[in-house]
Amino acid sequence: MGGEKFQKVELHRLAPAKPERGAPCNGCGVCCAVETCPVARVFLFQFKGKCRALTWREEPPRYVCGMAVRPDSHVWIIPGRLREMFGKFFASRISAGTACDCTAEVVE
Repeated sequence: MGGEKFQKVELHRLAPAKPERGAPCNGCGVCCAVETCPVARVFLFQFKGKCRALTWREEPPRYVCGMAVRPDSHVWIIPGRLREMFGKFFASRISAGTACDCTAEVVE
């Protein structure tokens, strides 16, 4: 067991299973739970831990990036009327909702 690094993260019990790398994003939340993205580092000043913008949605049951859907609730200087514009910008910076790029392996 040389060089293996394990990290425990807790996600919603109804979260979908992590897809294979390269498969379409399904909102599992693993990526945002294990590592902060550039958007979180620059705009939330968060450099480690589960991203505080990781947001659970009941319908359909999945995680979404809070910076992509409601950035004004995470960054106070963003006015609500510009929510959609900033959300699209943040989503494009992290390729939110496209393909899974998370290299973490899930062990239950």
